[in-house]
Amino acid sequence: MSVMLTPGKAGYPAFRAILDGAAARLDPAALPRIEAAAAIVAKAAASDAAVYGINTGFGKLASKRIPAQDTATLQRNLILSHCCGMGEPTPAPVVRLMMALKLLSLGRGASGVRPVVIRQIEAFLEAGIVPLVPAQGSVGASGDLAPLAHFTAAMMGEGEAFLGDKRMPAAEALAKTGLTPLVLGPKEGLALINGTQFSTAHAIAAALQAERLALSALVTGALSTDAAMASTTPFRPEIHALRGLPGQIEAAETLMLLLEGSEIREAHLEGDERVQDPYCLRCQPQVTGAALGLIREAMRTLVVEANAATDNPLVLVETGEIVSGGNFHAEPVAFAADQIALAISEIGAISERRIATLVDPALNFGLPPFLTPAPGLNSGFMIAEVTAAAIFAENKQRATPASIDSTPTSANQEDHVSMAAHGARRLHEMNINLARILGIEMLVAVQGIDLRKRGAGLEGLKGGAASAHALRTGPRLERVVEELRAHVPALAEDRFMADDLALSAHLIACGATLHAAGLATIESEG
Repeated sequence: MSVMLTPGKAGYPAFRAILDGAAARLDPAALPRIEAAAAIVAKAAASDAAVYGINTGFGKLASKRIPAQDTATLQRNLILSHCCGMGEPTPAPVVRLMMALKLLSLGRGASGVRPVVIRQIEAFLEAGIVPLVPAQGSVGASGDLAPLAHFTAAMMGEGEAFLGDKRMPAAEALAKTGLTPLVLGPKEGLALINGTQFSTAHAIAAALQAERLALSALVTGALSTDAAMASTTPFRPEIHALRGLPGQIEAAETLMLLLEGSEIREAHLEGDERVQDPYCLRCQPQVTGAALGLIREAMRTLVVEANAATDNPLVLVETGEIVSGGNFHAEPVAFAADQIALAISEIGAISERRIATLVDPALNFGLPPFLTPAPGLNSGFMIAEVTAAAIFAENKQRATPASIDSTPTSANQEDHVSMAAHGARRLHEMNINLARILGIEMLVAVQGIDLRKRGAGLEGLKGGAASAHALRTGPRLERVVEELRAHVPALAEDRFMADDLALSAHLIACGATLHAAGLATIESEG
């Protein structure tokens, strides 16, 4: 499968496909403008006038003139000197997306690269060559310099790359796939390492997963609502229309859809003396809906950034000028990453509170302590709740904004930076943590629903509900229960639980829970 990328128009379906392994090609309609910009750069390189990055040094060394015969060496030296990344290799899907985003940026025809550069990136994606890009080294301004330098070096036959699951010298990967090392022309090295594609690729991958998890939290929250025999009145559309926030409205509608047809809900419509539920149940639309809205807002910023020309200097084809600016500064990406981090943390915060409510006999409306049929001899989900609290604490600490932590670099030439790479990279671990919290909530809530099926808590109701048994949740949630129970049996007595928690977290993370509930994410809807 190969995705066609049209600069200015690429969106989340394409990004998801690339993350899942699709190759990518640039729309041929972009080539005339690319060629026109490359011609302007070639003319500037042959002239006597100083043009930054073409016949001058870089950063603080911009005042140093470079002779015309040395411009090719200038670009090669730029890449090799900037290969200063450290840390673990960036995950292959993120590197592939980073490469595709570089295609989109160069495809705007404002970077001055030749079509051969475009073809080399496309060939890497088609052949399955993934440059080894160390995770650490970018401060998110003047571009993601070190990560993008490692990517560019691999196209030149320098550094390392992965071919399939094998790590090897990049020159060997090129030879095995019949590709020729790229020889950079004027400005091309600078065009390739200036830009926000490393930070943006990380943020997009995380945003897609965060949206999936936000919707999954509505599923686990709906399960908890039925397990706690909580009211669905707070989800009524009239309440949320009076506020008008789209995420809140969507969350309330989704919760009502998921709980539709619940026999548990019908059993306590009458005779339930409780007036209001705890906030973690009652305020799900306001909290999870707000988080979903924040993630979607960040996603809109990131899709614009993905289609942007973010290197420097930029070529203005219409006027023939080459102008210096600051589009490489990744502040928009840093802000978007911080928004997503806040949303991830808060979704986990309210989920952890629902877990705590369900295991607490003072709050769970007739369910046994820690949801074990034989409390005392058995501890049930006592420590699963503690684990959720511990993991949430990690996410709370990671949610501190990265964008406010500027560290000047490059002899104070680059004196304010975004830290977008830090902000985006940390989202991956936060998403893993959130999936684990939601997995624990799903285990606990489904255990509660299983106990309700056996009549737990109904004896406390007035009217005829006390004699009702085998009450089921709604059809959509029943499919979620069945999906979980196909992998994790109900907890009858204490057992080794770590595997159960891991399996449940995996069902959340891979989207199986969403699929079972019949919910779609933004990229699947286009």
